[in-house]
Amino acid sequence: MTIKKALESRFGDSHMTQFYRTELKTRRQKPGESLQVLAADIERLMSLAYAECLLDIRESLAAQYFIDTIRDEDTQLSTRLMDAKDLKSSLAYSMKYEDARTVSKTSRHVRSIETEDHMSRERDDKFEFFFNRLEKLLNSSVAGKKNTPRRNSNITCWKCNKKWHVQRECQVIT
Repeated sequence: MTIKKALESRFGDSHMTQFYRTELKTRRQKPGESLQVLAADIERLMSLAYAECLLDIRESLAAQYFIDTIRDEDTQLSTRLMDAKDLKSSLAYSMKYEDARTVSKTSRHVRSIETEDHMSRERDDKFEFFFNRLEKLLNSSVAGKKNTPRRNSNITCWKCNKKWHVQRECQVIT
């Protein structure tokens, strides 16, 4: 019996239950951590800290610890008010709550636009006309810059020492 106790204290994890219980009490949801990962970690710690408890008591405790670890106060409060009896239902409800809150935040910024067909077609035609006109002006401007010499006759190329162009426009082969 003495050898069994010595081996149990040396290699067993009965002395670790207090450590797991403390870790469970101090556990909080980390920034960016999903609720599923949090629930899995709570379930792991519960099975290590309260291995000797009955399953229904362990499930009830797990739900309470899970609610306490949720970072967002609104989600925590609404999940607590749901009064779930086990970890799975607490997780499901808190995920639904967060999803609904996310959807309601994004739907506030979306507005519907109603246009009449002839008005939208007319606007599209005007836009395309101005876009094509702008494109032609830009192309002619770019083509004009390539072919026109510089107005300042004092500009000298540093590569070939000739006037009327700069180094980046130099035609001399190196």
